[in-house]
Amino acid sequence: MSLFVWMMMGIAVWHFAVWVPDKFWGGIVGALVAATTGAVIIGFALAGFKIIGRHDLYLGIAFEAIPGAVAGLAASWFYGRHLELHPRRKRHRAARA
Repeated sequence: MSLFVWMMMGIAVWHFAVWVPDKFWGGIVGALVAATTGAVIIGFALAGFKIIGRHDLYLGIAFEAIPGAVAGLAASWFYGRHLELHPRRKRHRAARA
């Protein structure tokens, strides 16, 4: 049940991505994946690498996922910005010949 809570909190934090310029790696969908993944990974680590059952949940479990979601969004944004500032040069076979 805690996995569901972490995922929902990641999605809730993801909604605030509209307030920053869209430089996320993969666009807004990439931001969704990054926020959800970050929330689950950090929530899982803070829970001692175990899934908490339905009867052991408390409100603090949801708040544990917020730093992970923010970190995932930040990582996605900075990587996307890096790719935008430093594009790779594409070499075509026709250009080499």
